Amino acid sequence: MSCMLPTLTKKIEVDSIIRDTLDEVLVLRFGRATETLCLQLDHILSKAAREVSKFATVALVDVDSEDIQVYIKYFDITLIPSTVFFFNAHHMKMDYGTADHTKWVGSFYTKQDFIDVVETIFRGAMKGKLIVKCPLPPERIPKYQILYKDV
Repeated sequence: MSCMLPTLTKKIEVDSIIRDTLDEVLVLRFGRATETLCLQLDHILSKAAREVSKFATVALVDVDSEDIQVYIKYFDITLIPSTVFFFNAHHMKMDYGTADHTKWVGSFYTKQDFIDVVETIFRGAMKGKLIVKCPLPPERIPKYQILYKDV
């Protein structure tokens, strides 16, 4: 499914798509095309990409690329897949009821869940907000325990 969506492997490609996507939500999925959860998420993203094409652009970012590591560190991507949202080159955040509002970690349960999240981000961004509340019920938001070393 990932062959239907553009895959970015260079920092300049990511910089360019963030800078050039105007008046649309930019959805960047950070992950590997070989992992099962990433393939599941890619399937959902590719099915929904056409439906959200009027207000969103979806692209995949390969976390194994050396050139992309600057973004991996900046967004603190430790669990994959992680999905990051932008609007007019601004990083959009969403309150999922977890401590981290910067990215969606894991896959969406359904295509409609993804569409609802992107639509909420778009509507909030059009009102000038940089953080919006997640429209999904808590049971459909993946929960992860993050363990810190040497703390």
